[in-house]
Amino acid sequence: MSASLVTYAPEAPEHDAAIEAINEEAFGPGRFARAAYKIREAGGHDAAFSFVALQDGEVIASVRQTPVVAGKGRALLLGPLAVRPDHKSQGHGRKLVGIALDAARAAGAPAVLLVGDEPYYGPLGFRKVPRGRLTLPRPVDPERLLVCELAEGGAEVLAGEVIHARQTSR
Repeated sequence: MSASLVTYAPEAPEHDAAIEAINEEAFGPGRFARAAYKIREAGGHDAAFSFVALQDGEVIASVRQTPVVAGKGRALLLGPLAVRPDHKSQGHGRKLVGIALDAARAAGAPAVLLVGDEPYYGPLGFRKVPRGRLTLPRPVDPERLLVCELAEGGAEVLAGEVIHARQTSR
């Protein structure tokens, strides 16, 4: 499968079933117990910041982003990022993360958070969040809590509990 035949597009409602299938395949039923899922459950992801990779009209990879707040800071929470097994190691995940970061930056998002592996996400601009600065609604390995600062100081104002942006009126 040639990467040149892959196109990247904003997520659309007709992609939902395929995205769910990719996430099931990648993360299994355990995904519902993860901290990031708990945050998304409180208000959903934002399709304006979520993207798919398509080959012959079929979704082969996706990335979603969710608006969050932590203390006085706002950010987007990136994830899940999932690629169908037969399309892994072809750069689709990295390309989708780049597109998602560009969209976030263009919209003025100050930072993007994620729970992931620094060796993969570090070259894309992510770094570890200082230990103890942020908490999530479920346990997360602090070594895997990463941030990409898109605007100067955007990561520094993120502190405390990370919640869905829709929960700020609680």
